Amino acid sequence: MLDQALRQDFRGEILFDPFSRGRYSTDASFYQIMPQGVAIPTGREDVEIALAAARAAGMPVTGRGGGTSQCGQTVNSGLILDNSVHFNRILELDPENRRVVVEPGIVLDDLNRALKPYGLWFPVDVSTASRATIGGMAANNSCGGRSLRYGTMRNNVLSIEAVMADGRVATFGPLNQPNGPGADLVDPLLSLGREHAGLIEDRIPKLTRRVGGYNIDALVPTNQPINLSHLLVGSEGTLAYFTRIELRLWPLVGQRVLGVCHFPSFYQAMAATQHLVALDPLSVELVDATMIGLSRQIPLFRPTIERFVQGEPEALLLVEFDEGDAAANAGKLRLLEQCMGDLGFDWRGQGEGWGGVVTITDQRLQSQIAEVRKSGLNIMMSMKQEGKPVSFVEDCAVALPDLADYTSELTEVFQRHDTKGTWYAHASVGCLHVRPVLNLKLDADVKRMRAIAEEAFALVAKYKGSHSGEHGDGIVRSEFHERMFGSEITSLFREVKDRFDPERRLNPGKIVDAPKMDDRSLFRFAPGYAVAPLATAFDWSAWPGQGGGFQGAVEMCNNNGACRKLAGGTMCPSYRVTRAEQHVTRGRANTLRLAISGQLGPDALTSDAMAESLKLCVSCKGCKRECPTGVDMAKMKIEVLAARARTRGLSLHERLVAFLPVYAPYAARLSGLLNLRNRIPLVARLTQGPTGFSARRPLPHWSARPFRDDELPGAEGADVVLFADPFNRWFEPENLRAAARVLEAAGRRVTVARPVDGGGPLHCGRTFLSVGLIDRARAEAARLIAALTPHVEAGRTIIGLEPSSLLTLRDEIPALLPGAETDRIAAAAKMFEEYLAEEHEAGRLNLPLRPPGARILLHGHCHQKAMDVMPAIQKALALLPETDIQVIETSCCGMAGAFGYGVETEEISRQMGELSLFPALRAAAPETIILADGTSCRHQIADGTGRRALHVARLFERSLKETAPA
Repeated sequence: MLDQALRQDFRGEILFDPFSRGRYSTDASFYQIMPQGVAIPTGREDVEIALAAARAAGMPVTGRGGGTSQCGQTVNSGLILDNSVHFNRILELDPENRRVVVEPGIVLDDLNRALKPYGLWFPVDVSTASRATIGGMAANNSCGGRSLRYGTMRNNVLSIEAVMADGRVATFGPLNQPNGPGADLVDPLLSLGREHAGLIEDRIPKLTRRVGGYNIDALVPTNQPINLSHLLVGSEGTLAYFTRIELRLWPLVGQRVLGVCHFPSFYQAMAATQHLVALDPLSVELVDATMIGLSRQIPLFRPTIERFVQGEPEALLLVEFDEGDAAANAGKLRLLEQCMGDLGFDWRGQGEGWGGVVTITDQRLQSQIAEVRKSGLNIMMSMKQEGKPVSFVEDCAVALPDLADYTSELTEVFQRHDTKGTWYAHASVGCLHVRPVLNLKLDADVKRMRAIAEEAFALVAKYKGSHSGEHGDGIVRSEFHERMFGSEITSLFREVKDRFDPERRLNPGKIVDAPKMDDRSLFRFAPGYAVAPLATAFDWSAWPGQGGGFQGAVEMCNNNGACRKLAGGTMCPSYRVTRAEQHVTRGRANTLRLAISGQLGPDALTSDAMAESLKLCVSCKGCKRECPTGVDMAKMKIEVLAARARTRGLSLHERLVAFLPVYAPYAARLSGLLNLRNRIPLVARLTQGPTGFSARRPLPHWSARPFRDDELPGAEGADVVLFADPFNRWFEPENLRAAARVLEAAGRRVTVARPVDGGGPLHCGRTFLSVGLIDRARAEAARLIAALTPHVEAGRTIIGLEPSSLLTLRDEIPALLPGAETDRIAAAAKMFEEYLAEEHEAGRLNLPLRPPGARILLHGHCHQKAMDVMPAIQKALALLPETDIQVIETSCCGMAGAFGYGVETEEISRQMGELSLFPALRAAAPETIILADGTSCRHQIADGTGRRALHVARLFERSLKETAPA
């Protein structure tokens, strides 16, 4: 058995279980092929061991980086090697000569972060830079938005060390260097180039964006040394397994400027491109009306769209310049406006003559616009319907003079087949990503896909273009090589493959000997794909499919891999620690899809393997905001926990977490006794086993004077109602008292939400949700809604302090209890700082505040980030005079409710804190004020750094002019 052979010497992880294999069966294409197993190499030695074991077993090997290939390059039936986890170091860096040597698994953004201090970068800036690995980019001959200036991977790879199919290690580079492979390989390749130079010259398209087939034109003699690494670039792992890649580096881009050219029709934008490119820009990128419209529906992108899009254009061209100084950049923008005016677009026209340029010099806004454009594919995939934009003809490239006519004729092809395409990408090089909307679960739509492909590629041939302009061949385009290049060229491709890999062990079925692109047995939604009826607790009706739409919500994940980013934003914190596919939102979504469709066996949804798959999901909701296709893994996890709770019950640890609001009134009376646990290590150790709470963590301190509802007056005459959550009520009541005092100082009459049924104190049900007790959560939510409804009807705002509690009113509760009443309460529910900011903007706030007296570091709770509350906190803090406020760029703090207290998750929790939060706090001066609204965040900060964090309400209380310094 292959896995047994690997276990003898292989140092990395070996994954042959069904769940792991399933997670590696797909990439960002519509294909799915279940591999025999997965191995995670730590270095070249592991690669050699894996290749040798696979040869002995007669099994193919496929290398994998970020797993974001859109054409099926990284799926296969044999052994998958994931380079991204460990095989990702910088081996050599030579800033003086602008070169670097890296292992294949290093992510482009990570590399560029390391290069930035030297004033250098690697400029093949693909849209998936936050997760694309250099090995995958080299294998695919990636291009990026600025290839007009910097070229493709082929132009920027200097040499490649690789393991051959027969086990030899060779370095491929310029043939004037003495480290090339043996003569048995070099001489036949050079002969191929010499003998067929005329044929290659005639049949290989002369376009920057031609990445189809093998780069056999690199073998043709020229006045430059032949570089054999350029033959490997774009070979999709079919010729040799890359282990070291030497790259050319470039000076960092300076202060750029951007001209956003607006057009009333798509055709006019395409026709204008050749004229705009004549201005020598850094890039010219396309955004069409469909993408603009979808972006306006995505909270992450809507504010950016509103800042740079005027009116309702049918197309935008984003023209970027970098001329080295502000005056030269300004001159380029003037030339751009003049050129647009000469073309008839100067904002003065109407109808077809409408259009013009919006100039952007603000660097931050430019970066935000770039993020929108880079997310084009995922924005297109955010459509909540069965049919989705499908990648198969999206990469075609033509010469700029032909661009308008080509796109017009291709649109007619789509119309003939009763669909339409979505357009975006690299207008400057004639490579436009276009995806017809189809439902590949339907055989009729698969047939339509085939027909469109046949007609589209015939159209590309007519314009002497390239059918594969950026994303490579994979399964989806390889079969069309003979039609595009002719039989003689494809015979040369096959000869190259024979020279390197005669037994077809390296990623077979790509470039040569490919299967049919419409072979449905290779599809993610293969014939027979079905999801059984699901009894779900939440309202998923916004999505199609079984379980009231739960199926559609799960299937929204298109494997784009945005959740694999290692810096910026929130998602996915556990993945940032482990780097394991199992612990990233994409991996979890794939596991769920395979489970509900029966591909992981019976009862997979409630199995221990599923529980293990979701164990490190901290329900941060980062994916809810940051996933471009809107995968809400936190809510999906609750559904799984509910199904598991119904069939398997709960542990004592889970019950202690879930029922905290129920037993808290009784526990508070024993606060002195319960708090002994934190002061006597032996007690912590003795209780760790039965309770599941790690002895290494102090538990929250029970207050001797918890908050009581009668501390505030009744509802009569009140202006606002305070929602006293259980965490602040029982552990940190001073926060609730501080909030009430600040609101009173602002002239508000404050009451507190009280139960109308005479039961215990109100709570949102979040603790029940965290273990899957959805019926109990719904019952508590109903109590809360009943208590709050009279206040909302009286026009009062609901104000809360704990993000995970208050924001439940705007997220989970409307999904538990949908209806107009719940919606009104959700609209009235505000975080404390949201209320202050909104009242200030409305001119209704008069707070007598003084400077807090120190620099402030703000850590945002994950749910505040997910629900876009962070801007409100900053606006509220701006009310404090003479205040220097800095937001710490962090993912989840790592505590995440009870997650950080668990025996099995406590260490991972600390590692999450060490990613960025703890280092930032340790570097802060002792007098720095640290703010964190989340109860769990404040405890994590205290445990991990010894620093004390305040709730925003406490800082405002301290800053009231009549308050003595605390």
